Amino acid sequence: MKIQERTGAGQGRSAAPAQPSVGDRLPTPPRERKPALAALAVLLILVGALGATMLVLQAGDRIEVVKVTEEIQAGGSVTNSNVTSVMVAEDSSIHYIKWSLLDDLKKLKAVSTIPAGAVAVGEMFGDKVAASDGKTLVGLSLKAGQFPTGIKVGDTVAAYRVTEGGSATGNSSASTSGSDNSLLVGKAVVTATPGDKGDDELVGSTNSAYTLAVGSDEAAALAQAAANNEVVLVLVPSSN
Repeated sequence: MKIQERTGAGQGRSAAPAQPSVGDRLPTPPRERKPALAALAVLLILVGALGATMLVLQAGDRIEVVKVTEEIQAGGSVTNSNVTSVMVAEDSSIHYIKWSLLDDLKKLKAVSTIPAGAVAVGEMFGDKVAASDGKTLVGLSLKAGQFPTGIKVGDTVAAYRVTEGGSATGNSSASTSGSDNSLLVGKAVVTATPGDKGDDELVGSTNSAYTLAVGSDEAAALAQAAANNEVVLVLVPSSN
């Protein structure tokens, strides 16, 4: 009887769960996947690669153009000493002058004053310089001694009527033309010189052709004096 009671008592108790051995690890839950973050990372990589590609392509589209290093007065020309080459991004809306066209550019004239540091574009140059409002262009054919050596386009000059002996005076009694004063033009701007030749060639030539921009009311007297070979030019500081 005692054996049966003990057996029944044992059947009423639940078996205790088996404990894991000391060397076994507990199972870890699987990591949660985030496809949205993975897609964003891929997208950022693609955008970065595309940006780098665009920079490389833009660098490949750069062209060599003309840049002005010294101020060029209206009517002046490009020389080897007043320009240099720079690289710029090509833009069809801007009429850059390519460095390879430098020799052709030297044949043209600046239509207005071009400041140093400006990148040259086609609109800055032309075959000739037109007179500005209220100004008239007068051509002069002068002999050596009737103009200062080294005169260049953009310079400001004064034009005097000379006496028969070839000297200019500041009073009416010394003038053989009958004018009230020997000063014909107080300020005239040189717009053209004899083919941009060197000073030695200018002095050695028989006659040198210059063009001056003068006031319309001064043009007739200057042209008449020039026709009679009675004009001498004097360089005047442009600030005066």
